[in-house]
Amino acid sequence: MASAAEQLAASINFSAFAKASELKSRIWFTLGALVIYRLGTYIPIPGIDPAILQDVFSRNAGGILGMFDMFSGGALGRMTIFALNIMPYISASIIIQLLTAVSPTLEALKKEGESGRKKLNQYTRFGTVLLAAVQSYGIAVGLEGMRGGAQSAVLDPGLFFRLVTVVTLTSGTVFLMWLGEQITARGIGNGISLIIMSGIVANLPHALASTLELGRTGAISTVFIIIFLAVSIGVVGFIVFMERAQRRILVQYPKRQVGNKMFGGDASHLPLKINTSGVIPPIFASSLLLLPATVANFEATGQNFGWLGEITSYLAHGRPLYMALYVALICFFCFFYTAIVFNPTETADNLRKYGGFIPGIRPGKNTADYLDYVLTRLTVVGAAYLSAVCILPEILISEYSVPFYFGGTSLLIVVSVTMDTVAQIHSHLLAHQYEGLIRKAKLRGRRG
Repeated sequence: MASAAEQLAASINFSAFAKASELKSRIWFTLGALVIYRLGTYIPIPGIDPAILQDVFSRNAGGILGMFDMFSGGALGRMTIFALNIMPYISASIIIQLLTAVSPTLEALKKEGESGRKKLNQYTRFGTVLLAAVQSYGIAVGLEGMRGGAQSAVLDPGLFFRLVTVVTLTSGTVFLMWLGEQITARGIGNGISLIIMSGIVANLPHALASTLELGRTGAISTVFIIIFLAVSIGVVGFIVFMERAQRRILVQYPKRQVGNKMFGGDASHLPLKINTSGVIPPIFASSLLLLPATVANFEATGQNFGWLGEITSYLAHGRPLYMALYVALICFFCFFYTAIVFNPTETADNLRKYGGFIPGIRPGKNTADYLDYVLTRLTVVGAAYLSAVCILPEILISEYSVPFYFGGTSLLIVVSVTMDTVAQIHSHLLAHQYEGLIRKAKLRGRRG
């Protein structure tokens, strides 16, 4: 027999959505904020020659610049006020998480609850401003060195241009950080994730058109395009299945007597996701591998990197060394990041504190060892899943010139964020349905 929650979820339809005024206002706020973000990706910073800049980026499309341009929705390639996108905030968040794992002071703040979380968020904001300022200055210096033939990409290089670029790009990142927090608080879904996803999705039509153009010119066959689209749909379905997959560990609570009443004796589940680390491993692995390729690609500007250029030739898309290092880095970051976000010892202590235990496992160290054993096996499967999803598109990119936007990292981000947003919409609808049932029950009680 279906539970009450399942019956209520099945009854959700479009009419329920039409009556959920709060949910509609949240969705409209989210859409409006994303429109503002997309408009900002077309406002260029002053003092840039767009033709030369486009030429430089076209030569470095396969490097780390191409990947970050994908995350920024083309804002980096157009060198707009949102060129850095939200990446400094993500980097600062990851740094704070890493420091929390090794710093007793930050770890104590994490355990303080809401007040500690606010302080950590404040540190993250300060780190975002610092990283954005440093990266902005690096971009300003790099722009002054970019040349298309004999002309510079900067119309009037100098200290004033660097100052304007640092202020503009840092302000753009801070604004996006604020906008993402507003989406999370007043909209629907995670604001930071939605900003990244919207940038990727905005360029998907262009990437699809480029693929179809390759088919029209005969560069790739029509049969391959059909197979490629079918494989893409299959990969999306596989990602959905793996992201929802979890190992549910049974946790029981003993019965206790208070006076003449018996309490407890309930059972719950501790869910462990197969992919605990999310999309962090592919992003970090891609960044590390594409960095030498990006530096070596500037050899076309007249610099000679010699051995670096030779190494880059072995790290090109589709090469065996690139594939092996890519898989190795993904696996490393899977285990590394999982160890940061999930602490088996702390989880075992919390279970013992509240009287919970895993059947057949003694509380304390044995429980921690068991959780670590299960999590290690799950992480092996998760690392294999991420490696397979990311390696397949790399082969397609290198062998058939499929656009970078169909890569495994972009698909992972789009699918994961979409699933989270839909889940939040569903929970809002459930809450609205429950409120309606409670309101009706109160009215009937008054009439009775």
